[in-house]
Amino acid sequence: MSPTTSTPPTPTAASKGGRTGRSLRLLGDALRGRGDPTRGPLVPAILLLAIPMVLEMVMESVFAVVDVFFVARLGADALTAVGLTESLMAIIYTGAMGLSIGVTATVARRIGEGNRDAASEAAAQGALLGAALAAVLGILGAWQAPALLRLMGATDSVVTVGVGYARILLGFNVVIFLLFLLNAAFRGAGDAAIAMRVLWLANGLNLILDPLLIFGIGPFPELGVTGAAVATTLGRGTAVLVQLYTLFRLSDRLRVTREHLRVRLDLMGRLVRLSGTGTVQVFVSMASWIGLVRVIASFGSEAVAGYTVAIRLVLFALLPAWGLGNAAATMVGQNLGAGDPERAARAVWKAGQMNLVFLGSVGLLFVVAAGPLVALFDVDPVTAGHAEYGLRIIAAGFPFYAFGMVLTQAFNGAGDAWTPTWINLGCFWCWEIPLAWALAFPAGMGPNGVFAAMAVAFSTLAVVSAALFKRGRWARAEV
Repeated sequence: MSPTTSTPPTPTAASKGGRTGRSLRLLGDALRGRGDPTRGPLVPAILLLAIPMVLEMVMESVFAVVDVFFVARLGADALTAVGLTESLMAIIYTGAMGLSIGVTATVARRIGEGNRDAASEAAAQGALLGAALAAVLGILGAWQAPALLRLMGATDSVVTVGVGYARILLGFNVVIFLLFLLNAAFRGAGDAAIAMRVLWLANGLNLILDPLLIFGIGPFPELGVTGAAVATTLGRGTAVLVQLYTLFRLSDRLRVTREHLRVRLDLMGRLVRLSGTGTVQVFVSMASWIGLVRVIASFGSEAVAGYTVAIRLVLFALLPAWGLGNAAATMVGQNLGAGDPERAARAVWKAGQMNLVFLGSVGLLFVVAAGPLVALFDVDPVTAGHAEYGLRIIAAGFPFYAFGMVLTQAFNGAGDAWTPTWINLGCFWCWEIPLAWALAFPAGMGPNGVFAAMAVAFSTLAVVSAALFKRGRWARAEV
């Protein structure tokens, strides 16, 4: 065939190739931490933040399942020790997550203003504050670990098996605080790729070391359930060292110097003001799950087991979706700092739409494939029945919660932590828990009433959050 008669590529094929190339470049830029949330088209700007944040949360969701998988092989006492210790660690996570809200909001606002030195100082002061709090909690926790386990209802055999596990996790909780706070600073600076990489490092090391230290494979000592705590602490500790090295040597957005490490009580006070509210917010949300468990426990162990399986699957969806919420928080903070609240608002609604597509799709999958998904856990038929119904009912609220989680994080990114705190208190404590009881008992729905209350609460949170966000008071929050 002559050159004049060659058939050129069709426009459709060319456009597909162009879209593929742009998508790959976008993915590469996201994984390298490139991009500016205050400039350019909104969707690419959001995705540059959201992709590493979603991947970060994916690893967290995998870690939560695999860690329990190994420990479960040691028997009921070991698994119980892990469960009770995790309940105690909720205090640590609440403090770390609450303080992270203030750090993210402050760093994002300073970066948006173009003041990277002040952003670096905020990151350093947040880390110092977190380390001081962790030291107090660590000393008390390691010292009183046996008593704390007994307070949670542990038998003597559980205390014997699990005291080493509890002492290590509680005593070295500083790695949790620093991991959360430094990643919060990186996210606030718009460098979500670093946060993703260090969390993958932490959880990757944990997944490798878990079986080696629990079962004593090869040259490693057999530490039993204590080995799980050692693996987790080593993984997180290594990640923190990488974070610190990056802050002092490598980061081009946050660069901490000795000057930034001088204690600034005024800046710490502002962080405490923001983070105190954030801590209450996280506590309100976590405590609501305890209330729901208390209601569903009235229907027997199979109902509780079914609830546990359903929630574990729900978290698989919600943790990655939370990445889009974190992206919205950074977009809001930096664009407010840059003096562009309109772009901040448009970014939030666009992130909500993107989350709707993701969570809506997962929710549809949960409704259609609840049976096969629950079967992966190999539970008895009664437990499986509760889990399947629960998964389908909760998934019905996913489209609403897709917007709700983005909007509440947007408030936090603006420094308006009180608004989502009151929303959580109203929707979860004053509405969800009473409704769960009413539907479970007077309405005669049993465990399904608890699941229905969760879906209704998700929907209510989204509607209330949207109404308050439209008022625009968040744009005037001071950080």
